Amino acid sequence: MQDNLGKILKVVGIIFMGLTGAMNLLGGIGTVCAAFLTENFPSMMALWDYRWLYQSLMIISIFIGLGGIWVTICLTKGGENVYRNALILLVTGTVVGAVHYYASMDLRGSAAPANMKLYINIFTLLLFLALKIPGISERVNFDRSADDTVGKMAGCLTAIMIGMLVISTSLWVGKSHVFEGVNWTHVLKEFLAGSGLASIGIGVGTMAAPAVKAVFVKRATQAG
Repeated sequence: MQDNLGKILKVVGIIFMGLTGAMNLLGGIGTVCAAFLTENFPSMMALWDYRWLYQSLMIISIFIGLGGIWVTICLTKGGENVYRNALILLVTGTVVGAVHYYASMDLRGSAAPANMKLYINIFTLLLFLALKIPGISERVNFDRSADDTVGKMAGCLTAIMIGMLVISTSLWVGKSHVFEGVNWTHVLKEFLAGSGLASIGIGVGTMAAPAVKAVFVKRATQAG
């Protein structure tokens, strides 16, 4: 059974899985300053002897992020083991995020924005565990092939939300990436803006495509 509540919960789960994947990917890319460019950022010098750790965290986080995006796509389609794969990535992301969080707190007294990455991994992990509660799991079954409409809607909304997350990166990273009045994320502003707008465009375009197609078909029929 998959009623309207089940469909809504499935869409919410897919959206948060996508956002979690994107956050891990952004977190991995953002760790490059601590992992490989430590000497260029005075506030990161406390990490000098632990660059090996941050290099490892960076690479693992990027792979977790890419895996999260892949799992999100699989969740929109449904199928065997997609829920299990999502849980594996969420548990791994939570563990890696916790290591990053506590290492940064211990070494430099601040974990931002790694704390945001940890929080969203934990939240999404708890959300997916909750979706297995008896009474809910019957309504939300990711192992079953997803309804085409629900899958497409979830994918479109996820793409839009990820785009908004990426574009707003310079805002939510907070003071952790500002030194002498300069926001370090501006180094990647073209990439962030371009990829964010592309993600939003894909989501909006895919969502609007059936309506646009229907208009053209109607006009073509009337003209004929």
